[in-house]
Amino acid sequence: MPVSTELKLHSAHLKRMVKLTFLHPHTLSAKFPLKVLLVFDGQDFPALRIGKAISDYGLNQAGNYMLVVGIHANKNRIYEYGTASQPDYAYRGNKAANTTQFVMDELIPYLKTNFSLSENRSDWTITGFSLSGLMALDIAWHHAEIFSRVGVFSGSFWWRQRALDDDYDESDRIMHNIIRFTPGQPPLRFWFQTGTHDEESDRDNDGIIDSIDDTLDLIAELERKGYLWGRDVVYEEVEAGEHHPNTWAKIFPKFLQWATIH
Repeated sequence: MPVSTELKLHSAHLKRMVKLTFLHPHTLSAKFPLKVLLVFDGQDFPALRIGKAISDYGLNQAGNYMLVVGIHANKNRIYEYGTASQPDYAYRGNKAANTTQFVMDELIPYLKTNFSLSENRSDWTITGFSLSGLMALDIAWHHAEIFSRVGVFSGSFWWRQRALDDDYDESDRIMHNIIRFTPGQPPLRFWFQTGTHDEESDRDNDGIIDSIDDTLDLIAELERKGYLWGRDVVYEEVEAGEHHPNTWAKIFPKFLQWATIH
């Protein structure tokens, strides 16, 4: 099993102490610079069984070392996660820009100062679950100079600028618009996971739950920009999978394998 340590890092951007969980090999050496995986909702590490997944996959062995950083959420999660450029219609995610600044201006410099990290961007991945999955994608999309891969488990791609009872249509989905109207094609690879029991809502009554529809529609936006299914985009649909750490824990080892291959 990897070594697990915790600390609190003060964030001027979030105006609070941010709890972090680090999982890393027993032996740290500049000879073997660490790959990096940033994980939002780090408070859920025990339920996600991430330590076991890392151990089983051999990511604490020489030549395949990885530093996994769990970024804990607190009571302000619904405000600190989202899309940095725009909160949703209910003003949730209004501090997502602060979270991005924390990651880019405070956390990453701290990590580079205190650990011997790979300088190859292909070794840097960011991931999250539900709303924090949306946050991870938003950060990776705008900072592909740092991250080469992003993983989203049951992503909150319903995130919208207009309420359902306020003349909403599908063009109100915020992350879809961000991708659609971003010039160019950030050099990224994407992992998306949904579960067929993520939810029950089916707003367009097409027999497919919204979380799956929203994810597949977002992948379609990526394809329109030139990303290729199977090469740049991986999609895992878990039969009977729920919007819950139990489901994400089962698929996480497969994600780890994807995140660490070149």
